[in-house]
Amino acid sequence: MLRQVEGSKAVAAAVAACRPQVICAYPISPQTHIVEELSRLVKAGELTGCEYVNVESEFAAMSGAIGASAVGARSYTATSSQGLLYMVEAVYNASGMGMPIVMTVANRAIGAPINIWNDHGDSMSQRDSGWIQLYASSNQEAADLHPQAFAIAEELSVPVMVCMDGFVLTHATEGIDVLDAAGVDAFLPPFEPRQILDPDEPVSIGSMVGPDAFTEVRYLAHLRQLEALEVIPRVAADFAARFGRDSGGLLRPYRTQGAETVVVALGSVFGTLQDVVDAERDEGVSVGLLGVTSFRPFPYAALADALAGVRRVVVIERALAVGAGGIVSGDVRLALAGTGIGQRTVIAGLGGRPVTTTSLRELLGRAVRDELPELTFLDLDTAVVDRELARLHPSLREVRS
Repeated sequence: MLRQVEGSKAVAAAVAACRPQVICAYPISPQTHIVEELSRLVKAGELTGCEYVNVESEFAAMSGAIGASAVGARSYTATSSQGLLYMVEAVYNASGMGMPIVMTVANRAIGAPINIWNDHGDSMSQRDSGWIQLYASSNQEAADLHPQAFAIAEELSVPVMVCMDGFVLTHATEGIDVLDAAGVDAFLPPFEPRQILDPDEPVSIGSMVGPDAFTEVRYLAHLRQLEALEVIPRVAADFAARFGRDSGGLLRPYRTQGAETVVVALGSVFGTLQDVVDAERDEGVSVGLLGVTSFRPFPYAALADALAGVRRVVVIERALAVGAGGIVSGDVRLALAGTGIGQRTVIAGLGGRPVTTTSLRELLGRAVRDELPELTFLDLDTAVVDRELARLHPSLREVRS
């Protein structure tokens, strides 16, 4: 049954329905409404059997989640932007110790300059941390991904980030089928930890490892990520069978059949791009859309299959690898190596800049005409850039020219 609810509250309800036993939280915009609502649910007695821990920092939030997970508790936290960076040491520890923690990342730009609006720079910076990363294209999917995330994390003993666009999704109110505990109980089994700290059967977790074994430890973490490529679509299929809608999985194709040009994207821009693809198709332009839900592990084989026969690919990214260009584009390029498919990268929506249908349609027109350079910054204000370059060293002005 659909309810008009803010995205953050729908996610909080979904997390609560998963019956977490420990929630460690430190508020940071635009994640705050999620942990505030979970705090309310615990205090009101609507979420029982859960210890809600107010901590002094994001580092403490992840450290507390690690401790709780290590003693066998289903553990959850959430963060954004600088908060994710603050907890980085513990983020790597969580994956290195195989703790099946679930964390919502309400995606927000990283400073400086300070910017509280959406892009994917925060979670993309942690792409090699050993966490599974799932990106939601809508608030319904953001809610649906959380019970799937717990199922995936606990089967593989690997932590999972569920990434949802800050403000664009977290603060948007719309009709959502809000998950409840009774429905999720039938989907998500009780937590059975693979490893547990028990005084009666003492073990060490996260101990010192020297050069003789560290490569093997990292290799085993790599294998668990590869195993997730099989687990993620299976869990998504189980979810669809239980709840009657498709959410999650590795990829989300939209009108790719027979398309000569396909746009690849992550997150909420997927919805805008659907409208753009529909408009272009109505005018006889052969374009399609491929959403990436699982960024880590990256579904190289599945993406190559989905794009077989395509003439060109345009990757739209809401993060920038400064000095290099696209981030997702590198993985797409590896997946398509040797296919002869042309690829272009578009950096769009940094720091919350709107990604409009008008700009996207103009962009697609240039792509179809093979007029796009290898790297494009959507709606770049060149006048501002030129004024700034005029103040700088002549060598930088030459780069611009």
